Amino acid sequence: MQHAETPPPQCILLAGASGGLGQALLQTLHSQYPDAVLLTISRHDIDLLGDTHQHCTAELEDPGSVAVVNGWLAERPVPNWVVVCCGILHWDKHGPEKNLRQCNDDTLMRSVTVNVLTHLHLAQALDPYLKRRSPLTWASLSAKVGSIEDNHLGGWYSYRMSKAALNMLVRNLSIEWGRKVDACRVVAVHPGTTDTPLSEPFQENIPADKLYTPTQSAERIVTVLQQLQEEDHGKLLFWDGSPIPW
Repeated sequence: MQHAETPPPQCILLAGASGGLGQALLQTLHSQYPDAVLLTISRHDIDLLGDTHQHCTAELEDPGSVAVVNGWLAERPVPNWVVVCCGILHWDKHGPEKNLRQCNDDTLMRSVTVNVLTHLHLAQALDPYLKRRSPLTWASLSAKVGSIEDNHLGGWYSYRMSKAALNMLVRNLSIEWGRKVDACRVVAVHPGTTDTPLSEPFQENIPADKLYTPTQSAERIVTVLQQLQEEDHGKLLFWDGSPIPW
């Protein structure tokens, strides 16, 4: 990816800010853009990082959050950057399915709700405020396992299916918002395996140099956003900015 001289964001919106990677992104964005208005959303309250930081506590899984977040955004600047970290891989006694026998409707719907609907609801809340001449960069954190073409191992049904659906949402947003906003970059980003509770049960067989700290992943994601090119719009990108096939 070639470096692009893009103006620094004046307002950044980070959703899923209370998670492991979300917290690291919050610190990284605040450090690199201390003068930007920093808007965060999560299901839990978080400590504010200064006068430019404003927080909204909302359950983006809930369709009612669209109206809540929409009303909150009405009194704030239109974000130039939006980063959505919401996602889930395992919970309680549920882990990724290895075969069809382990699949059930409830776990699939839970995966779709957290991995897709949270991103959709935020997009619906933000959409009315987008302006043609106000640059927009949107990044949904996705996963390489959501790539249909890259899937050679199978398994992980619910997670793969939900991430593939998220990738399609991102693609659709890139088309609709690309018609609506002049300088628009909408992408999905695979952050790599990051040392957070999401990946913790699956780290045993990962080489040490392939398991990244939250700070490493956060800094890489921000670098990808800084260097986005016009041809990256509507694509799934690796943490180094290279494209991953859908």
